[in-house]
Amino acid sequence: MKKCLRLLPLSLVLLLVLCCATMPAALSKAPERQLYELKVYHLKNADQEARVDKFLQQAYIPALHRAGVKKVGVFKPVEAKDERLIYVYVPYTSMSQFLQLPQKLQQDKKYAADGKEYLEAAHNNAPFERIESTLLRAFEDMPQFEVPNLKAPKSERVYELRSYEGPTEKIYQNKVQMFNQGGEVKLFKRLGFNAVFYADVLVGSKMPNLMYMTTFENRASRDEHWKAFGADPEWKKLSSMEEYQNNVSHADIIFLRPTEYSEI
Repeated sequence: MKKCLRLLPLSLVLLLVLCCATMPAALSKAPERQLYELKVYHLKNADQEARVDKFLQQAYIPALHRAGVKKVGVFKPVEAKDERLIYVYVPYTSMSQFLQLPQKLQQDKKYAADGKEYLEAAHNNAPFERIESTLLRAFEDMPQFEVPNLKAPKSERVYELRSYEGPTEKIYQNKVQMFNQGGEVKLFKRLGFNAVFYADVLVGSKMPNLMYMTTFENRASRDEHWKAFGADPEWKKLSSMEEYQNNVSHADIIFLRPTEYSEI
């Protein structure tokens, strides 16, 4: 080996040494933490719901694919309420991808044609009442989203979206630490919660706030998983630690079901 190196030009030898020295660091580099956009369409009737479904399935999601977004999740509440809602989850690989998307959509002629009915709707015939949007950044312990490994028909699955607000910014960071360094994310994984994401809310109507989504084959499976979680010795130890007390001031739990055209 030494003889072979002596036969190589000095510049090439130095390059090989440099590559060998930096390779372990490159291999151990943690994945980039993704950004997520959660859009909620507020709708007043079945007609608006059908129009938005058509737009998302036939125009918006295909256009996102052309723009480099791999998967898109579309969900609706399990329990019907007076106001109809559609949740759209869009994972981005970077901030630049998120910022460049509006321009890419504007330049996409197929998107304009496929979504014409929705995009060019009249002011007195809007396809929705309003859109609520939240921007999130993935947690360190789960830097990239995952498509859940579920076998049940989509009509039976239950996706649980949770939102935890903190009383102050500092105390909120304590709850984030509990998920990451404290091991809560790892505990969910060990118990098979099939999480899609865990993330900080960067911009939204409720802050300081974190959100995460876990998924189950059906409601019975969901209840069984949470029963096991509450009884787990690791959770009992973690939740009883003095440093993690009173770090959530308000929690929202929303049960969702994926649409048939949802990719997540």
